[in-house]
Amino acid sequence: MSEQKSNPEQNEEMQPEQSAAEEIVAEEGASVESSDQQINSLKAELEAAQEEVAKVSEQALRAQADAQNVKRRAEQDVEKAHKFALEKFSADLLPVIDSLERAVDSANAEDEAQKAMVEGMQMTLKMFQDALGKYNLVALDPVGEPFDPQFHEAMSMQENADVEPGTVIAAFQKGYTLNGRLVRPAMVVVSKASQSKVDEQA
Repeated sequence: MSEQKSNPEQNEEMQPEQSAAEEIVAEEGASVESSDQQINSLKAELEAAQEEVAKVSEQALRAQADAQNVKRRAEQDVEKAHKFALEKFSADLLPVIDSLERAVDSANAEDEAQKAMVEGMQMTLKMFQDALGKYNLVALDPVGEPFDPQFHEAMSMQENADVEPGTVIAAFQKGYTLNGRLVRPAMVVVSKASQSKVDEQA
């Protein structure tokens, strides 16, 4: 068999086609590389944008929480102002109630000459107490109750075998609360164990 000789003209024609194909492949490679770079760049931008969104969302949530806290505190302050606006006024009125109560207690209701006056004082005192009660000013008359240092002020202690130690057995002066807040403590006498019981227990 005769060997096929290569045609120089054909080789010359193939060389431009081959270089054109190589150029296309190179361009496609560059294009792919450029696309990868663009994708990476877009990913980085997306991550940065997501971080920024998360940061802004957190700031918005904090601002909303702060606004709610400020609103709640303002509402509480207004509520306290309404509830305790009369505290000083009430405290100033308590000596008047004390005087009326002492006058009623010391008056002789059996005396015909004083009967009308005593009834008038009793009515005045009741009206006074009812009026203050409408504004939640409540008297503390703790005789017979356990001593409570939050609401009672112990003026003295006395031995008393009839009640448990630490029981209020007398009150020099009533205490008062306004909407549950102490305006004035009750001044009381508190029982203590008799010496004989202490000796027996020892």
